[in-house]
Amino acid sequence: MAPSHRIFTLLFLFLGILVLPSAADQTKEKAYVLGTGTDGKTRQLAVDRRPALYTGDFGDCLGGESLFNVTKFDGAYFADNMTIVLHLDATSNIRNESTMMYISVDAYGENRLSMTFNPCNAMISSLCPLVANKPVGAYIMIPVAPRDVSGIPDIAYAIPDFEGTLKLRIFSNSSMTEIGCFQAVMRNGNSFAHPDAVASALGATTILAIIASFATAAYGVSVTHMRMHYAHSFSVFIILETFQAIFFSGALSLDWPSVLTAWWSNFAWSAGMIYTKKFVNSVDSFVGFQGNSSQVGGAGPAVLDTNGGLISQIYGKAAEKAAETLTKRHAYNASNPYDYNWAGDPVQLGLPIPGSWFGFSGTLSMVKIPAADAVLVGLTWIVIAIVLAGVAVVALKGFLELLALTKMMNADSLPYFRSHWIGFTVLALQRTFLVSFFAVMTLTMYQFTYGGSGDATVIAGVSFAVFLIGVTVLVALGIHSRTKSGRFECGTEELIFHRGKMLGCLPGLTPTWARTVKKNELEVQPVFTISLFRIRHVDDDLTRPTVHEDQAFVKSWGWMTARYRRTRWWFTAFYVPYLFVRAAFIGGGAQNVYAQIYGLLVLDIISFAIMVIINPFEGARNTAMGIWILSICKIFTTGLSIAFLPEFALNRIIVTAFGIIIIVIQGFTVVALLILVGLGIISTWMSLSRNKERFFDELEWARVRFFENMERRAPDMPQPKKSEKEQEPAGPVEPSFEVAQVWRMSKIVDEEADMAGFQDQSYKDIRISTSDEDASIGESEDTLPVLEEVPESPIDKNGSTTSLDIPAPPGAALHAPSSSHPGSRSVSAASTARYSTNSVPRNSRNSYRNSRASLHGHHLDARFTDRPDSYLSHSNNRLSSYSGGLNRSSSLRPVSSVPSRASTFSPATGLSTPSKDTLAKYAEQRRYSTPQPSAEIWTNKSNAASKRHSVHPC
Repeated sequence: MAPSHRIFTLLFLFLGILVLPSAADQTKEKAYVLGTGTDGKTRQLAVDRRPALYTGDFGDCLGGESLFNVTKFDGAYFADNMTIVLHLDATSNIRNESTMMYISVDAYGENRLSMTFNPCNAMISSLCPLVANKPVGAYIMIPVAPRDVSGIPDIAYAIPDFEGTLKLRIFSNSSMTEIGCFQAVMRNGNSFAHPDAVASALGATTILAIIASFATAAYGVSVTHMRMHYAHSFSVFIILETFQAIFFSGALSLDWPSVLTAWWSNFAWSAGMIYTKKFVNSVDSFVGFQGNSSQVGGAGPAVLDTNGGLISQIYGKAAEKAAETLTKRHAYNASNPYDYNWAGDPVQLGLPIPGSWFGFSGTLSMVKIPAADAVLVGLTWIVIAIVLAGVAVVALKGFLELLALTKMMNADSLPYFRSHWIGFTVLALQRTFLVSFFAVMTLTMYQFTYGGSGDATVIAGVSFAVFLIGVTVLVALGIHSRTKSGRFECGTEELIFHRGKMLGCLPGLTPTWARTVKKNELEVQPVFTISLFRIRHVDDDLTRPTVHEDQAFVKSWGWMTARYRRTRWWFTAFYVPYLFVRAAFIGGGAQNVYAQIYGLLVLDIISFAIMVIINPFEGARNTAMGIWILSICKIFTTGLSIAFLPEFALNRIIVTAFGIIIIVIQGFTVVALLILVGLGIISTWMSLSRNKERFFDELEWARVRFFENMERRAPDMPQPKKSEKEQEPAGPVEPSFEVAQVWRMSKIVDEEADMAGFQDQSYKDIRISTSDEDASIGESEDTLPVLEEVPESPIDKNGSTTSLDIPAPPGAALHAPSSSHPGSRSVSAASTARYSTNSVPRNSRNSYRNSRASLHGHHLDARFTDRPDSYLSHSNNRLSSYSGGLNRSSSLRPVSSVPSRASTFSPATGLSTPSKDTLAKYAEQRRYSTPQPSAEIWTNKSNAASKRHSVHPC
């Protein structure tokens, strides 16, 4: 055989192997039955189709005292042929007993379907009679009439997390006593619970936020500069606290609707509630759970009150023998057309009975973690997370050194992190320790209330002490490190609530301390004032750097204070006690639901008001999420949860409606969080590009605005209030026209006026500018004006200027005065017009970049970058050389802006001095835009500032 033929043979063989499984599925035997639906039509139906309602996990509703061991309890309702199917596999130690069976379906707290039947009439031979040595195998198909299922609403087939149960009760005919009860939760296939997908997506987002936050802390060479960029990255603490606050909402001792517990299961991972079968089984054995998790039921350990006759009649000594014949449920066989995979399993040990979602145990049941195991499972994963944080930093250090060694990275990249990696590792461990504080406090205090295993309680007590003392000591040392020199002043101070903007755009009441208003001479409109107790620290050393400029303090305690404002660096000392009290209400108050819910509501409202007044965060995104959105979400969640209190006894459908409202509120909170995380990643990208010469042109304006915002917020000084004139919105643009040239016949009076008006005047030059303030701004560190050589206008022997030479943009409409008519003259002073070639329309980014390039060849100021000192000194020298040249040369004139159209004016009439408001307005607009100019004429070069006139365009 030729080699090519062999290759093709192997290829076809390989493809055949790949196609074989799908071909087997296509050739799978299909079984069909005929069924008649509620519409009266008969149709062919597949046997392995998914039912409209079917059972999930099941448990013993007699508390483990049923006289059966059940491995399969599957029930379904097929709406397409109006049939109820029941499948039961079990064993019993009852010697010989005839039975009766009772089936009921409950939905949203009401009984929707119930029926009693004799298993002998239903041809269930294993229950007719019931004997100990014969396993029970019942497969029941019960047709129902439309009136039997009329109580089940149509919405039950589509609503997520249908709240219903199927209950099977078995009675002894001889004693008329209930000897078995099994309950399974009903489902319809729709659910809010997608822990695998949602938890993975949220976890990936959190990891990206961790990387972005760490990058801002590790990139750079200046500690204070790195702190400023780190303060505006999105806080991972806020991300995890949001997820934990949503999940621990289910720790209140209330009867929750199923939709809420399903929704909260998506956030269980944030509190360490991560389920793995082997690990949870190990914890079960540690806390004392013993038994077979593949079955439910007691098979005889219960002692029933039968007035002396039932035990000897039906309860024998065959329990051990019956248990030996019990087997586990068989695995799903895909090739069997009569097999199905929609059924549930026996509930695990320690979990509540399916269909019950009461309290924290009901919330944990959605992730298959018993309440008694919660503290050990959570502590284990939290400790793993803390260790992984330190290992990740060490691994990053080794990876960077490997890249540098293999020449895949510059040897001088990330020098500060690579030389201080041990300190970064310690800081990462401390930060993770602080982030996990709330979850550990809640879980440990819940264990104290729950009780359970003594070993688990001891571990919870040790963990509680370690985390509480450890976090308290860390916070106290950080506060003491900054306040050890100086004194504290205590007293009351007025807090003024005045009209202002919330979140920078929403009108509302803004609180400001009276001392701040007086010190900075702020103009506010007070609405009301209150007196509050205040503690203030006064430093003895007035020359000591501020908390964010103190490099030694930032290196040691920046992980705790860097994201807060200069005057709110101590905010962690307030927030840690708040988290502790909140954990005490949630975990420690599990036995008193009223103290839990009302105390939590009052606490969240008070803390929200205090945090709004304090306004601790330096970054706007952290403020929006950590102060406003998260706090409002907590308050609304707790407030709506009051509807679930037992004294209100609301219908379960109404309870479900309240649950969906809570899901909507928390869902919007998560969406806002994800959006802010995305914006935080973009801002981190901009921060990491601060030393690059080029950036995306479309985002250059955003990067500059972001850097300016950081520079403005870092000093934490009150911003001057805009004048009322600037705050007024601009009026609608009215139709207008502009006269560029006016020609008329000359008159004798004009010639006489020209001779008298221009006899003693001499025009040296003309300059396009706004004001002296604009020139000073142009010479500042922020930007330099575009400098252009402007020749002095020639002067005739009579002392009059013959022409005014103004640079003109390309495409400007220019009309030179015509001299064809011997008696004509131009009202315009410009006989020619020329505009600057690098002038652009107003608010153009190109103009901004050109002015930047004239400074040091880059787009950003030296204060925005994190370059070495040599680079900064070089830029400063260039700035000095520009300023010096501007002062020395009288022929250099800064051209700050140029009108978009040709402007004309008359030097003889219409001259006026600009007002202070006009100068201030132009000075503000000049910073990074190109405002409309006025033409300024210097009538006397030696005293230009005092004799300068402004001529605005027509």
